[in-house]
Amino acid sequence: MKFEKQKRIAIINDLTGFGRCSISVSLPIISAMKIQCCPLPTAILSAHTGFPNFFFDDYTPHMKAYMDNWKELNIGFDGIYTGFLGSKEQIDIVIKFIQMFKADNTTVIVDPVMGDHGKIYSTYTKEMCDEMKRLMQYADVITPNLTEACRLLDIPYPNKDLTIVELETIAKKLHKLGPSKIVITGLQNNGHIQNFIYEHNKPYNVINVEKIGEDRSGTGDVFTSIVAASTVKGEDLVASVTKATKFISKTIEYTTKLGTPIHNGICFEEYLTEL
Repeated sequence: MKFEKQKRIAIINDLTGFGRCSISVSLPIISAMKIQCCPLPTAILSAHTGFPNFFFDDYTPHMKAYMDNWKELNIGFDGIYTGFLGSKEQIDIVIKFIQMFKADNTTVIVDPVMGDHGKIYSTYTKEMCDEMKRLMQYADVITPNLTEACRLLDIPYPNKDLTIVELETIAKKLHKLGPSKIVITGLQNNGHIQNFIYEHNKPYNVINVEKIGEDRSGTGDVFTSIVAASTVKGEDLVASVTKATKFISKTIEYTTKLGTPIHNGICFEEYLTEL
């Protein structure tokens, strides 16, 4: 019997103990999808920042030594997935990480976590937003929401629902920054959530799913973790996004029935074996 080498993804994100987000979400999901997940923490938090108080430890001073050791151990990666980055220095470190570890067979997935609902997070300076644009040239796949897509392109956030043609125009402009595959996520439209999928030299696709309940923390981390793992396994992007949206819909419905507080994220653990 011939065995294929197990795939491996490096994930660069914060490690949050409670609230189901970032590495705490990606590690079990990517592992359940039969890929080795190797975290590089950007920060360590007891609970995510949506809670009234939390312990926070910035891991920036240790990141370079951490990744230098991986290089010394000659560890290679089939995927590199980056999430929330807390400073310009961290974005610089991520770029150096990609330069160190990206091989011909390595897919780089960037979730440019910068804001939502038309507003950039208060932690993000103009300098950081500009650095995030620089990171785009190293990405193969990006998963911005509309707020982030607009900021990456320095265009105003729209005050109306966009047409498919307008979304395609935005995606094509994002492609010029570097990535060949773009998913504009979380577009709200008449009680549905849309994900607009653009792949260079392919027709666009739109995946619609019914919106269930309120927005919950960590949903984007669940989404991009599934897309990242599926993409690294060589699966079609449309199929990957479809899998992610179906999984999230099912887990949000279950979470809502349990009456789980919004800040506690989505109870995805119940369905991990279905991935």
